[in-house]
Amino acid sequence: MQFDPAIFWEQLFSLEYVQGAGIALGLAALSQIVAILIGFALAVGRISRNKTARGISGSYVWFFRAIPTLLVLLIVWNAGPQLIPALTESWYTPFLAALIALSVVEGAYMAEILRSALLSVDEGQPLAARALGMTPAQVMLKVIIPQATRIAIPPTGNEFIGLVKYTSLASVISLRELLTTAQVGVSVTFRYAEYYAAAIIYYLVIVSILMILQSYFERKFRWTTKAAKVIRTRPEKEEVIL
Repeated sequence: MQFDPAIFWEQLFSLEYVQGAGIALGLAALSQIVAILIGFALAVGRISRNKTARGISGSYVWFFRAIPTLLVLLIVWNAGPQLIPALTESWYTPFLAALIALSVVEGAYMAEILRSALLSVDEGQPLAARALGMTPAQVMLKVIIPQATRIAIPPTGNEFIGLVKYTSLASVISLRELLTTAQVGVSVTFRYAEYYAAAIIYYLVIVSILMILQSYFERKFRWTTKAAKVIRTRPEKEEVIL
């Protein structure tokens, strides 16, 4: 059976693939947002002086980094309704189950990324901000987070790109995302090459766009590095002039 370009182009521009790609990207974006919120709370707990907060945050990170994402998906979708009767209702969809599973797992990884970013900020800057009369909340929002963001963007972008691909795991709980769309077509026509090739093109386009956006945001938040270089080079220039 030879590769049929007509079938490939038909699937590449079909509405089913576009919808599947949209569901995959939307699921990844929502999961990443929730994961950042979870990760930030865990990161603050990890660097807290409170032993209980450090213990709870550390246990969460350890647990969800240790078990496979696929297993979490199956537990949330299959075991969840057995433990919580409310989840048997029609509102509990595969999309929502996948969102919960991917968010809680990704939150553990984001916790480590954000913890490292927060610790990268020089300790003297928060102290100086407090000396100027800022509250702890103001120090976090105006001093620590803007500088930590620059450090966190590259690994966060990589995690998001990985999350887009991890959405394919949701095919096991019948979510009609991009890979499921290809598999449904294959099960009917047995044209593996054409349907999977169309899915590959969609993943390549999505990831390429995300890499461009990641590079843009990295350049946008590079202002702190440039400012530091200017401050360091000015004294050297003055010495040369003298």
